[in-house]
Amino acid sequence: MPTFTTSDGLNLHYTDEGTGLPVLALAGLTRSGLDFDYVAPHLKGVRLIRLDYRGRGKSDWADDWATYSIPIEGRDAVELLDHLSINKAAVLGTSRGGLIAMVLAATVKERLLGIALNDIGPELETSGLDVIRDYLGRNPAWKTHEEAAAKKANAMTGFANVPAERWRAEVEKLYKETPAGLQITYDPKLRDAVLAAGEQPAPDLWPLFDLMQGLPLACIRGANSDLLSADTLVEMQKRRPDMITATVPDRAHIPFLDEPEALAALNQWLETLL
Repeated sequence: MPTFTTSDGLNLHYTDEGTGLPVLALAGLTRSGLDFDYVAPHLKGVRLIRLDYRGRGKSDWADDWATYSIPIEGRDAVELLDHLSINKAAVLGTSRGGLIAMVLAATVKERLLGIALNDIGPELETSGLDVIRDYLGRNPAWKTHEEAAAKKANAMTGFANVPAERWRAEVEKLYKETPAGLQITYDPKLRDAVLAAGEQPAPDLWPLFDLMQGLPLACIRGANSDLLSADTLVEMQKRRPDMITATVPDRAHIPFLDEPEALAALNQWLETLL
């Protein structure tokens, strides 16, 4: 199992597959590199590097939950590139991963080839944030993967036309099946970190978005997203008329990225980098 050791002593898991353009894939808040299983087979000419953040997936949990922060996770991402002797990489960032990508553009822009954002932007809707806070750090009531998969379709507002086998794959990524029921696959103290961050005044992220100027940029939005609004996407397009954009029907937060609209945008973005 490939791992590297961070500057503060954690062993973080990653995968490194394919050859060609290095693309660092950064997942959502509670997720892991498995998030990119659906899109990976469609990315041609790409060296896809997926990181499990500290406290998630197969990576070590931190003793200090305060290190579950975007700046620290961004530092971990750069240290992974250093570990792999990669000077420059493109970043595909889903949700939290997109926020990390914006921070990297502000701090180590010289290390980036381009950025693709999956259902994330510089303004986050409170309705979507409330949904995340509600489930964060808590085990679900469902007892088995089978039960969770059967109920997931109704639980996921804004999604339609998702095959049953996709929901089964999702719950297997999200939860471990144990005799006591399903358990989350990340450190529950991530909840403490996010709630503590939420007690601070919300930062203005538009300056970070503007600092991506000069980097090839794409943004994919779920048509029913409760985190990235249509109005925010319009403003992003005004500021970056060159931004490749796709809206994926029948998807909320977040698109799976193997939808035709998402793939078309990603392939167009990759063509600007190759």
